[in-house]
Amino acid sequence: MSNSPDPAPIRMSEPLEQRAFRWVLFAGLLIMVAANAPGHLSFDSVVQLFEGRHGVRQTWAPPLQSWLMGIFDEIVPGTGLYIAAIGLVLTAALASMVRLRDRSSWAAVILAGAMVLSPMVLVWQGVVWKDIAYANLAIGAFVCLAHAAHHWGHRRATLLPLAGALILFACAAQMRQNGLVAVLVGALALGWTARVEGWRKALGWGAGGLIAVMVLSSLIGIIAQPKGSSSGEDSRKGLRVVQHYDIVGALAHDPDLDLAIIGKASPRALEVIRTEGLRVYSPDRVDYFAQSKTLGKVLWPLPDKVVSAQWRDVILHHPGAYLAHRFDVFRWVFAQPEIELCLPVFVGVSGREDMLKDLKIPAGVEPQDQVLANYATWFYYTPVYSHLAYALVALLVGLTLLARRDGPDMVMVGLMASSLGFSASFFIISVACDYRYLYVQDLTAMAGVLYLALDPPVAQIRALIARLRQGG
Repeated sequence: MSNSPDPAPIRMSEPLEQRAFRWVLFAGLLIMVAANAPGHLSFDSVVQLFEGRHGVRQTWAPPLQSWLMGIFDEIVPGTGLYIAAIGLVLTAALASMVRLRDRSSWAAVILAGAMVLSPMVLVWQGVVWKDIAYANLAIGAFVCLAHAAHHWGHRRATLLPLAGALILFACAAQMRQNGLVAVLVGALALGWTARVEGWRKALGWGAGGLIAVMVLSSLIGIIAQPKGSSSGEDSRKGLRVVQHYDIVGALAHDPDLDLAIIGKASPRALEVIRTEGLRVYSPDRVDYFAQSKTLGKVLWPLPDKVVSAQWRDVILHHPGAYLAHRFDVFRWVFAQPEIELCLPVFVGVSGREDMLKDLKIPAGVEPQDQVLANYATWFYYTPVYSHLAYALVALLVGLTLLARRDGPDMVMVGLMASSLGFSASFFIISVACDYRYLYVQDLTAMAGVLYLALDPPVAQIRALIARLRQGG
């Protein structure tokens, strides 16, 4: 049984609007690379490029980004080829969506032009951050899965898109620690697609897909891990940052909070937390902790078991203080009341002087970089720079596609749901309000709008409205 008719034969000529849709997207890729090459590198980006080139662990972030940068750096030194390759993943995925529908529209062409000229694509795709890579990989994975759903029941036609989805999901899971959200939703979408063969087959496909992605992701992580480093140690450091932030943040929202576990282990640490911790705490980012000369010196030497026990005690026995802190932090990352404090754009190169010298990359902001930054500022405090607006768009796209509910539609619903779930995960793990953290939600909403514009489910929506009126 199949969700779609037999694969259509190769067409000698496509409708002009479909070709125009592809042209616009690939032209946008060329413009993006030309405008941003060789890429914008922050401190983290420089460290990761150094790590990728020399294979020496320098950070506790997931190693896949550094490994990929190292591969492209061997071909063409620097990050120009890397941003082109990562951008191609997104562009190819979006361009292929015309094959998911039987018709297309000029509205999709216009929207594609608006998308590639928006700062979310024109500028942000040129920044060498794992957040951009994760967004492109996740969208590419779901689009591949949508192609598999489109041809479900025709095994040969589904092999290539399923393999693509497997690889891209596995890489996405390695690129961001909370990328597991996309993997889980992708497994559900695969199971839903296979339901036409019975619920046992659906369960088998969903569970099998999840296991396959996790196994491949683990293998990729092992391959990408530099010698002499440990993925477990990397995760431990990341968790400690969140725990430190939550303990101090809960105390900031409830000054009478009892931190007896830390106090018993180190009265000095407790004293510094109550003084220096409260002085430098801010819900917009944990980085301010570094402004204190003593806070880090007393926090990091504490045993893991002490910090973990105190953190759990705060969550379980003082949920009001913990949730007040977490709501405040999430408000900053999601609503961004003062967007300028949340790194809404990044251009140029900055990093450790010794690493930049070794990499032969000059620091600074070039004139063309400044032009891009100025262009982005035109959109501050508009829906183009609003995570809330994109979340609403993603929600509306998902609900609209539910009216038609064919195979690819349901996978794209999964893409919308995964981006919203990914954003929601920052309620627990966020340590800064940087705009890039929820970038995948914004890009996913744009991709969903493009997909809808290709072939809007107008008839289904009208039928649904009619049924609702009759029911009312």
